[in-house]
Amino acid sequence: MVFASFLLIPMDETAQKNHLKAYGIVYYSLQKEQKVKWLLNYRGGSFLLEDTSDFKNECTIRGVSYEIISDQSALQLLEEIASPSQNKEAVLLEKAPKIAVYSPKGKQPWDDAVTLVLQFAEIPYDIIYDEEVLQDKLLQYEWLHLHHEDFTGQYGKFYGAMRTAPWYIENKIAAEKLAKSLGYDKVSQEKLAVAKQIRDYVIGGGFMFAMCSATDSFDIALAADGVDICESMFDGDPAESNYQNKIDFTKTFAFENFRLERSPIVYEFSDIDMTSKRKIIKTEDYFELKEFSAKWDLVPSMLCQNHTQLIKGFMGQTTAFDASKIKSPILILGQNNSNGEARYIHGVKGKGMFTFYGGHDPEDYQHRVGDPKTELELHPNSPGYRLILNNVLFPAAKKKKQKT
Repeated sequence: MVFASFLLIPMDETAQKNHLKAYGIVYYSLQKEQKVKWLLNYRGGSFLLEDTSDFKNECTIRGVSYEIISDQSALQLLEEIASPSQNKEAVLLEKAPKIAVYSPKGKQPWDDAVTLVLQFAEIPYDIIYDEEVLQDKLLQYEWLHLHHEDFTGQYGKFYGAMRTAPWYIENKIAAEKLAKSLGYDKVSQEKLAVAKQIRDYVIGGGFMFAMCSATDSFDIALAADGVDICESMFDGDPAESNYQNKIDFTKTFAFENFRLERSPIVYEFSDIDMTSKRKIIKTEDYFELKEFSAKWDLVPSMLCQNHTQLIKGFMGQTTAFDASKIKSPILILGQNNSNGEARYIHGVKGKGMFTFYGGHDPEDYQHRVGDPKTELELHPNSPGYRLILNNVLFPAAKKKKQKT
């Protein structure tokens, strides 16, 4: 990167008017084949990019704050960041990752926090679902987000409260029809096949991000491969006896030693989730991001870039993860230190990586079915949404060669 001057997009609390749209500017630059430097732990994880009239115009149009700095100032800044005494690093972002969102075609963007913030940040993505996954179309993408899906075939465990609701009945009929069309007798079998394809995508080098129920239900489906855990109201026949003892935790990404919730009327998959176990009032519900070595732990450092270490908590079907159920190699990126729950975790699987983020919507504390969508115009500096966008950008980072 050799230019007469640079644009610094500050990401600290006071200097940036619109943190979320700033990520869109970075993605736009990568689309234009202009590399960007992500300045880890410098002013909230700021960005350094080429000073062009195009980029300045985009910043102005989108309401993103920027500063023009000289080539000499940029060099001094990079030297400061490179100092061994500083827990900072400049990471080169090279190529805009191609993004897929796994979601039913009829869902609205505001049904899912990731699609909502991608649209707000003006970052393009494709919608894919079971047909595309089973046709190996995941291989076209570098980054995959899992919509709030239930991979166990239990229709989100909404049976107890919502089984007579028209939307529940319609969704169940549609899921059964889709499974049949794809050659499966049961929705649980079809969803397992999808989960295994996604597993293979990650093992092969893909990046996966999931929120809320797509996190634990994904692992539960993998662990229950070959075991019928669905009661008759879900798949037409009873669950097999003693199925808890047949669960194989070696097949999961992140969780182990969990107990499944047998009752079909309980709105819960297992004891991984902390929703019913937590005793936290809304005004005290926060989680803290951990600090990592920017020079040695690049990926977790990128995933935790923010203008605050304390993030407001928010609920979902899967609100947070019981830390005692998390496998030891998995990194806890954010947690509530008062009750032992993890909110934000990351791991490596094969050649790929995954991140699980508990909760439904970072700016809607207790989102319920039918609630109005979040207006991100009212939350352009949301720290909780920034974590999602960190995950969108980190696959663009230049890969360091491994020592042999």
